[in-house]
Amino acid sequence: MKILRTKTLQGFLTASLLALVSTNAFAGEADVVDVTIESLGDGNFLINATVAHDDEGWDHYANRWDVLDEAGNVIGSRELAHPHVDEQPFTRSVRLSIPTNVKTISVRANDSVHATGGKSFEIAVPHT
Repeated sequence: MKILRTKTLQGFLTASLLALVSTNAFAGEADVVDVTIESLGDGNFLINATVAHDDEGWDHYANRWDVLDEAGNVIGSRELAHPHVDEQPFTRSVRLSIPTNVKTISVRANDSVHATGGKSFEIAVPHT
């Protein structure tokens, strides 16, 4: 009887641990699904990024997106201050100065569990 209880307790603990781990990883990585860029003049741009992520609440949500130059350097970021559980995908903007030697940018998203790693989006910079 003691062996049966021990195995039952081990099974319960294993199942509970797996449920906890899978809950935190279920939403997957955040993907950038669209980007637009508008010149504001004098090297300044308005960048709109649309992010898709199965936000689950404060424990797992898309919390930032970054703008990178061709060399992979982060030249700007947009912090996302809260989960977007009921708003998917969602679009947010950032105003950014981009040097004239940067011809293409990539935008990648970050989430609170996986960091970066989802789909990124590349777009030409419309320097005039």
